[in-house]
Amino acid sequence: MQKEKLKELRVFAEEIRVETLKTIGSLGFGHVGGSMSIVETLAVLYGDVMKVDPKNPRWEDRDWCVMSKGHAGPAMYATLGLKGFYPVTDAYTLNQPHTNFPSHTDRTKTPGIDLTTGSLGQGMSSAVGAALGNKMDGRNSHTFVFVGDGEADEGQVWEGAQFAAHYKLNNLICFVDSNKRQLDGTVDTIMSHGKGLGAKFDAFGWNVIDVADGNDVEQIWNAVQQAYQSDAAPTCIILNTVKGKGCTFAEPSGAHSSQPTKEQWDEAIAAAEARLAEVKAQ
Repeated sequence: MQKEKLKELRVFAEEIRVETLKTIGSLGFGHVGGSMSIVETLAVLYGDVMKVDPKNPRWEDRDWCVMSKGHAGPAMYATLGLKGFYPVTDAYTLNQPHTNFPSHTDRTKTPGIDLTTGSLGQGMSSAVGAALGNKMDGRNSHTFVFVGDGEADEGQVWEGAQFAAHYKLNNLICFVDSNKRQLDGTVDTIMSHGKGLGAKFDAFGWNVIDVADGNDVEQIWNAVQQAYQSDAAPTCIILNTVKGKGCTFAEPSGAHSSQPTKEQWDEAIAAAEARLAEVKAQ
């Protein structure tokens, strides 16, 4: 990757982080942890990889992105706003009455949202269906889906994984946000994944790529390019991330959901803005 593009993606990631904090902060509480951990991946997808048209969100030949781990909806809203699907400040009505930005993504409300997600696990099934449909229609596109490591407790994730491998959906790329934490504690404490999520996807017949630092845009970009070379199977990219990455009150605790004081919000946003300025200056 060219040095200029790498910096552009790093800046975009920090812009997403700032706007995600402002979006959730407008409500005063929410799922900061799981939103922060996928910021860099969203920057790579919408900053370079995906074919999308903000002026035509339903463009039939676009790439699709499905946020199965629906708690990270605010990060998606920030990304789409910065990409130009709508004014980014529109998302500051997050989860408020009559908003077009509900807690979990809804394709009937928000421009740029490809599929509605709600109950965890359902987004995986929907993404598999989208990939199959686009493949049957002969479209040269990819479907990307985000699944949480805690969400992978859901059996529906594995039904989708089995289906996708059987039908050789090489146009499907699943990102597993392996931030090691879920609602009630660490993943290993609540429901461990045995030999690992990568081993499970491999057993189902997927191409598996492990990204050592899932908060590094260059490593993520390289993994996607590698996934594009798989012509016989779907690809699972395991992102080893930090829950709450870059948020002063969420990263130390890895909290699933947060309700900080206004002072803590102000501190977190100021720190994220300072980091953005630092990256721009590099």
